Amino acid sequence: MKKLRRLLFRILLIGLSVMAAIFAFNTYTFPSKQIKVEPVSPMEIGDAVIERLAAAVRIPTLSYEDHIDTAAFLDLDTFLWQSYPLVDSILQRETVNGFSFILKWQGQNSRLAPILLLGHMDVVGIENGGEGWSEQPFAGIQKDGYLWGRGTLDDKLAVCGLLEAVELLLSVDYAPQRTVYLAFGHDEEVGGEHGAASIAAIFKRRNIEFDFILDEGSLVVEHALPGCEPPVALIGLTEKGYVTIGLTANVESGGHSSMPGRASAINILSESIVALRDHPSPAKIEGSVKAMFEHIGPEMNLFNKIIFANIGWTKSLLIKQMSASPSSDAMLRTTIAPTIMSSGFKDNVIPTQAQAQVNCRILPGESVETTLAYIRSVVDERVTVSLGENSQATEPAPISGTGTFGYSILQTTAREIFPDAIVAPSLVVATTDARHYIDVSENIYRFVPIKVARPQVGGIHGINEKINVEEYKNTIRFYRQLILNACK
Repeated sequence: MKKLRRLLFRILLIGLSVMAAIFAFNTYTFPSKQIKVEPVSPMEIGDAVIERLAAAVRIPTLSYEDHIDTAAFLDLDTFLWQSYPLVDSILQRETVNGFSFILKWQGQNSRLAPILLLGHMDVVGIENGGEGWSEQPFAGIQKDGYLWGRGTLDDKLAVCGLLEAVELLLSVDYAPQRTVYLAFGHDEEVGGEHGAASIAAIFKRRNIEFDFILDEGSLVVEHALPGCEPPVALIGLTEKGYVTIGLTANVESGGHSSMPGRASAINILSESIVALRDHPSPAKIEGSVKAMFEHIGPEMNLFNKIIFANIGWTKSLLIKQMSASPSSDAMLRTTIAPTIMSSGFKDNVIPTQAQAQVNCRILPGESVETTLAYIRSVVDERVTVSLGENSQATEPAPISGTGTFGYSILQTTAREIFPDAIVAPSLVVATTDARHYIDVSENIYRFVPIKVARPQVGGIHGINEKINVEEYKNTIRFYRQLILNACK
């Protein structure tokens, strides 16, 4: 028996030694994917750019499902073209559906495919009249080195930042070799049908194919992951799909609340929603998320580098670690979030029907149909599962490549303007206007060139949205350098 134990111990020891050797080899040969570039000397940018963005923030261009605040959008229209006179006088401007814009900056070499830079002028609403905000959301206040207000991150910094960059280049008589288009939608926050979708349809009718497109997306985030000290500039290669799914539970009879049965519609539906919470969609590390780990992993501390270098062995540990945070968990799986519930009409009557809507963000590689099938497999068989009303179902976007001219230009420019940042491809978990443009370019990227502390990300669609005023100047520098790099 002792000999057998010794033999088993030796086998175990040899196995552990072999595994340790494999881990060590994989970690040692885990190459950095960061390109080396010379940082660009930051050009001087005055504080007037901050005031112009603040003025844009003060115009409350809110999105509504059923109407448009025409006065606010017309005010922003007037403000933009008065604020950027060279853009107004030199670029060709076309108005789409009254409030969206296409701007064309003609290049000198017609053989080069154009590029398209996107932004949107509308913003989401404010809950509870701004309760909880440190500064009023539409006051455009500068305080403690930050500009506060709705739209500072999403997405007026892109609109104003792009216009500032083009205005700067026009002021020194710069003429691009490649044609540059800017397109600004007015309804991104409610689906983009009258803005981006209509603009994309115009480009398609005119047979305009873009070398690459840049829209909003991920940011340059400090302390983006545990064990990662440098900020991370995440360039979105794709975005998740979107669908709202309806759940309905019906029972033949309800009855009086003084004699409740166990199988009420509300109970059945509630238990199904709890089941969806307790049985989330399977987590996956593949595609753009795997590519992100391959770019970030080599730059992390030793412990995390070992994990990322040996992801075939450590996948379960990594998934467990990432699943602990809602933001990182959303990158691994199709998320299913209950957002609306309704039932009943009187406090002493047990209803025969209960309804809910769950909003799903679909992982690339999955689909609306696979999401419907998964939900049906989890909920009670007495619950009917169907596409919700006005669900605006969108499949996950195609994955753009990292070996393209567009990605190379974005990677280079990010390293030039944010030299301390790790640049990595990623998945954007929200929906953007970019999804409307898939018929006019194979290379669509999603990136907001501004450095933020991780807690700031919560300000997007949330409370206390703000940007560092000096970092906003880097946003302008990025867009300027991007045009220079892409249009040589």
